[in-house]
Amino acid sequence: MQGLMQRTPLLLSSLITHAAANHAGTEIVSQTVEGPIARSTWGEVAERAGKLAGALRRLGVGEGDRVATLAWNTSRHLELYFGVTGIGAVLHTVNPRLFLPQIEYMLRHAEDSYVFFDIGFAEIIAEVAPNVPSLRGLIALTDRAHMPSLALPNLLCYEDLLGAESDAHPWPTLDENAASILCYTSGTTGNPKGVLYSHRALLLHSFCAAAADGLAVSCLDSGLLVVPLFHANAWGVPFAAAMVGAKLVLPGPRLDGASLFSLMQTERCTFAAGVPTVWFGFFDYIDRNRAALDLTTIRLDRVLCGGSAAPRALIKRFDEEFGAFLLHAWGMTETSPIATLGRLLPKHIGLDREARYDIQAKQGRPVYGVEIRVVDAEGRPLPRDGRSVGALMVRGPWVTAGYFKGEGGVVIDAEHWFNTGDVATMDEDGYVTLTDRAKDIIKSGGEWISSIELENAAVGHPDVLEAAAIGVAHPKWVERPLLLIRCKEGAVLDKATMLDFLADKVARWWLPDDVIVVEELPHTATGKLSKVTLRKAYANHLAP
Repeated sequence: MQGLMQRTPLLLSSLITHAAANHAGTEIVSQTVEGPIARSTWGEVAERAGKLAGALRRLGVGEGDRVATLAWNTSRHLELYFGVTGIGAVLHTVNPRLFLPQIEYMLRHAEDSYVFFDIGFAEIIAEVAPNVPSLRGLIALTDRAHMPSLALPNLLCYEDLLGAESDAHPWPTLDENAASILCYTSGTTGNPKGVLYSHRALLLHSFCAAAADGLAVSCLDSGLLVVPLFHANAWGVPFAAAMVGAKLVLPGPRLDGASLFSLMQTERCTFAAGVPTVWFGFFDYIDRNRAALDLTTIRLDRVLCGGSAAPRALIKRFDEEFGAFLLHAWGMTETSPIATLGRLLPKHIGLDREARYDIQAKQGRPVYGVEIRVVDAEGRPLPRDGRSVGALMVRGPWVTAGYFKGEGGVVIDAEHWFNTGDVATMDEDGYVTLTDRAKDIIKSGGEWISSIELENAAVGHPDVLEAAAIGVAHPKWVERPLLLIRCKEGAVLDKATMLDFLADKVARWWLPDDVIVVEELPHTATGKLSKVTLRKAYANHLAP
């Protein structure tokens, strides 16, 4: 016997429809790329997203077509989140910080039909667009007065595009399992791989984010969204905000401490989300300007922090300076991304601050919808004792079942468990603590750097015999790459020469902070570089 409930599909368009109907006047505040602060509302975002949907239809965009963005956090980018997905097309958010060949690869691999871009990324577009045969047009996210001068065919103006639409396009009824958003991993091993989210997965994820034991986003919040919209759907916050009618504050390209403090103060933000690096800059600004700042004007209640481990000192500072709780989270592009959150349990109430910081420093407990286990080398579950170290496995309705176009082959086992590539422990209460990375990923400021690509680029130098790239602790960026090279016999190299050689081969922010020439590099019994040995030896190499 089946229940007698209506079978309404779980679609992202239902979120913006709800926000427009019930929270139309709630503000969306944007720091624009052009300069001034722009104020919109959920009602206006919904109307403009509907007009965008009509414009996309007029341009020939259909269900399943990929539409890319290279853009910062602004209301225009937010409109794309709903306008593109609402008609059944797939929004492909591209990280503009990546190396140009990676951006070009992703646009080609996704076979994007159009690219919407902020005018600050015009040079990137000029470089890569001619090499993407699937592109039918380019749309600058600006008005006519600020259009960039690009000698490229089919260049359109976003505001002109919307201005040509008289009415909002009605949202079609789609299959809830249809693709909605495409995000690529950072290509830490080989080319980036696409994670293709469904409407159903992201809507279920939104319920988790809005829940009291999730991110606890509500209509009472004013949320500063520092995490980029091109980072795994900004951790799901835009959809959760639409679901509950929360105010969003979008910082655009201005992520410096002064700009974030000003927005947080002016817009009376209660909630903020960002990687540790931006918060280091935020506190550095406070430290340098403390005499001129009134910290009592900051209304921050909690901060969502992910991308890389939040240092204990950061947890402590938010607590002591603002009485704000740093909510540690772990996830990945493949998990949509929330998998664990560092919420406290009843037994932790009344703990002294230092003991509470110990709990907050962990990566958190699994949220409803995500199952997690730690397994040994044979795939057997390890005890939840906080000591047994093993591979971190996940499964659930918003965990990937495979990569776009089958890249990487089969990525889940017969029981649907996905190997995250991280190594961790889990305690009796379910708190996960990451202890290492299985693939030697270097995480710098929340961004991933491929040690393999750095090594391959370095070995391309005619005088280099062997190279090893490792991540070492850094006071600001959490981790930065250190490159160790073994030269060919008789060859002489120095740091400046190697950095100059790498300058046009990797993204600028991938360049190692130091280069060390060594006589020998350690190897394991199987002949692989022993990066564990190197990390122990050089752990404090970049420490102040």
